[in-house]
Amino acid sequence: MGSPDATAWPRLTLKQAEALLCAPGQRFEIETVLIRGIPTRVWKNAPPDLRALVEISRMHADRAATILEDDRVSFEAQYRAIASLAHALAERGAGKGDRVAMAMRNLPEFVVAFFAITSLGAIAVPLNAWWTGPELEYGLKDSGAKLLVADAQRWARIAASREALPDLENVIVTRAEASVDGTEALEALIGRPNDWATLPDKPLPGAPLGPDDDATIFYTSGTTGAPKGALGTHRNLVTNILSSGYNAARACLRRGEAPPEPQPKVFLTVIPLFHVTACSATLMGAMAAGNTLVFMRKWDAAEALRLIERERVNMTGGVPTIAWQLLEHPDRAKYDLSSLEAIAYGGAPSAPELVRRIKQEFGALPGNGWGMTETMATVTGHSAEDYLNRPDSAGPPVPVADLEIRAEDGVTVLPPDTVGELWSRGPMNVRCYWNKPEATVATFVDGWVRTGDLARLDEEGFLFIVDRAKDIIIRGGENIYSIEVENALYEHPAVTDAALIGLPHKILGEEPAAVVHLAPGTRASEAELQDWVRARLAPFKVPVRIAFAPEMLPRNANGKILKRELRELFADSSSRP
Repeated sequence: MGSPDATAWPRLTLKQAEALLCAPGQRFEIETVLIRGIPTRVWKNAPPDLRALVEISRMHADRAATILEDDRVSFEAQYRAIASLAHALAERGAGKGDRVAMAMRNLPEFVVAFFAITSLGAIAVPLNAWWTGPELEYGLKDSGAKLLVADAQRWARIAASREALPDLENVIVTRAEASVDGTEALEALIGRPNDWATLPDKPLPGAPLGPDDDATIFYTSGTTGAPKGALGTHRNLVTNILSSGYNAARACLRRGEAPPEPQPKVFLTVIPLFHVTACSATLMGAMAAGNTLVFMRKWDAAEALRLIERERVNMTGGVPTIAWQLLEHPDRAKYDLSSLEAIAYGGAPSAPELVRRIKQEFGALPGNGWGMTETMATVTGHSAEDYLNRPDSAGPPVPVADLEIRAEDGVTVLPPDTVGELWSRGPMNVRCYWNKPEATVATFVDGWVRTGDLARLDEEGFLFIVDRAKDIIIRGGENIYSIEVENALYEHPAVTDAALIGLPHKILGEEPAAVVHLAPGTRASEAELQDWVRARLAPFKVPVRIAFAPEMLPRNANGKILKRELRELFADSSSRP
């Protein structure tokens, strides 16, 4: 198509790019199928299920699939480990529809366990590795998990709850320094990661699978406090493979370039695989394209810079926090970061300044998108020149997705550039909430998800998130549901009124802060209440500041706390006790 002319950008409209990329016979061809009785546009060339994706991944043979410190696992070795573990899980009673939970940080073992479970037709339940023991117990009990694969640190939090989990029949623990009573060692079943290449060549178990069979339960908290399990299907997950590829190809056409043939990339994956952003939007594409995922034991910006140089990392990101810390690290100039091609993120508010600096200082293309657990991640994609020109947008939806902005009645579709509630439809939408029929009916309507986000769509279809109708604070990509923290504060005997709000934070996007009113004659310090919450919830949910109000908190006529007024308390340090 010749060399692009920057002054003529965009060379194609969104509709023109879609017509070229989605034409019959092309990689991104679209067809319409019935999903739960609703005609739905889908990617015609997506793998039918996750077992087929595992078979595809084997074609990448000796290329590195995952890297963690000294563990380097090829796609062939990973395939053998997946097949061996799938047979072991089947021998322990796991079959189609059974829930098998996972509780671990980012490890090569996570990838193997996830695909071993889903290849069987069982339902993988990745639990949040930040959760406390009681929170993990809730996830296991709510899902009715029959088996659990956990790392030693997570199992140490859960072990005391074993008797309270009658459905949990088997526990497999990895990376324990010694044998753990009442569990099996994963290493006894498949060995350590660097040994997987020597495992026998077994076929995957042959359970019948369909695209719309259940595959995963990812937990997302709700404003009623208790986490809700979003029940996803094989189709939900494989949809992301072509959605991500389409977004990249469209960016090329928009600048006047022919999309290149897909080439395997190296990703520094620092966001947790128990989130759909990493598991669905990143891992699924990596299995299909042969991308290498480089993991870190814990996030450290200096170590990330070293890994980018050593492993010639092409892409990283996940949440704006990562991009900011890489940009502002004092030792950045000491490392060769020339391999970086893109830094993409979602899951937290980001400043337009960040978009510009990624391009200017790294020479990499910025990217973001919008999705949620209920949409199994990717619905919109935003990158390259489109993002630089609309840094406050989340991009347009992929062609298999529909977005609408509706009025409060949930029916009336509003015109462009009008703010209302965002509704999303497409093959990425999960089926329902696990064991939560009332929440399911309220959220999933005739193939649509009512997101709770307040947003607008411009004339071209670019999405702009304006605010969240759901009471959520997003701290560095981690969702904090206000009512959960407020309930923990209310449990303190001195607290009679409490509200959680989000304070802007340049790196994390937001941080939680609380305002409380104490009962007359009682006392409690900020540190005491922070410790109180820390003992009950994951550390990232603990308020970074707590202000004390002398009166009950202000409310509107419906009794809802006026949280916008409370932010003023944090502009004056005298509000702190």
